[in-house]
Amino acid sequence: MDAKQPNRTATMITGFTMLLLTIMLIVFSEHGYHATVGALKLFFEVVFPSLLPFFILSDVLLSTGMVHYLGVWFEPLMRPIFNVPGVGSFVFSMGLAAGYPMDAVLTAKFRKQDLCTKTEGERLLAFSNSADPLFIFGAVAVGMFGQPALGAVLAMAHYASVLMVGLTFRFYKRHEKPKNPEGMVPRGIHRRAVDAMMRGRAEDGRSMGKVLNEAISDSVSTLFMIMSFMVLFAVLIRVLTATGLMGLLEIPFGALLHLLGMSPHLINAAIQGLFEIDLGSAAAAHTAAPLIQRLVLVSGIIAWSGLSVHGQVASVLADTDISMKPYFAARLMHAVYAGIMTVVFYRPVEAVFGGLALPAFSSRDFLVQGAPGGMMMDGFHLSIIMVILSVASLALGAVVVGVVRHIHRGWLSLRYH
Repeated sequence: MDAKQPNRTATMITGFTMLLLTIMLIVFSEHGYHATVGALKLFFEVVFPSLLPFFILSDVLLSTGMVHYLGVWFEPLMRPIFNVPGVGSFVFSMGLAAGYPMDAVLTAKFRKQDLCTKTEGERLLAFSNSADPLFIFGAVAVGMFGQPALGAVLAMAHYASVLMVGLTFRFYKRHEKPKNPEGMVPRGIHRRAVDAMMRGRAEDGRSMGKVLNEAISDSVSTLFMIMSFMVLFAVLIRVLTATGLMGLLEIPFGALLHLLGMSPHLINAAIQGLFEIDLGSAAAAHTAAPLIQRLVLVSGIIAWSGLSVHGQVASVLADTDISMKPYFAARLMHAVYAGIMTVVFYRPVEAVFGGLALPAFSSRDFLVQGAPGGMMMDGFHLSIIMVILSVASLALGAVVVGVVRHIHRGWLSLRYH
């Protein structure tokens, strides 16, 4: 059988575009060098130490069967609300704690191990893609805006819109039947959860020494892939800015912001946010626009997460059959929801929670001048708190759903007897 022939037009456009970018990088090599240094510094000081422990622990938990155990317990909650299997609770919790692209890594692993169907994986990826609290409270609220009180506003808007995306995408291909609806019946759920855990451990079959070795190796490999995308897009943005080509996007972005009644000073920040979340958020924070408009744009940028993150997600999902189209639709939807929720939450959330901040977030320059150990310790503590809160919320929801189902069955039994 002959191999599928590539599209002639697409191949030519891609090839000549890459050639043009290479020539620009050679001409503006100094800009590319400084962009690379900045991206590498951000990766090794923040991204690498933040994500590595979560990547390793998620691999170990998956191999021990604990994810299968949790999946049975949380199926009565995740299935009726988000229309995903119970193991989706693990992706959701880890995504909240570690941020991008932790959700994509776990979803890809679940799909490869047949813990979810293609459609369920696409639903799960749609709403589990979220920023970590360290980035929102520390890097954005304090490091960029210089106002710790804004962290609660941005976080509430971001995570509320995550749930809204999940509730919306539960109807995505809703007529497809779940492959393995485990845990739908509360009776005997602990025994079935333990059985699922033992099956998961038996299917893995590796010794713990091998599990740890491969978990570390795979995690470091994935992180260096993330690093490469960060460098690539940092260089791309810097070179396009130096050549003036970024200005071509000012017309459509200016028209969109004008339609939304927002300041034209935000155009450059919106363009940068299209490509990279950090650069776009920082640019928006320092523009001469009303604070509420800057917050709305930053919320949209964080929810969109940037083409750099999308490239990381696409790379992670390359070996699966999960489509990127629902993911892109979800990110656009998330950006819209986040902007709306920012307007809704701005006054009440800032008034109630505005004074809350961890000790490491008390200084605007903590990302530059603070001791890395202290900064990462507070970030780790905050991530652990988010995991505990999300798991506790899921557990409470599972109990409520179980009680409602029990009452419903009792009512049906009385009605028909």
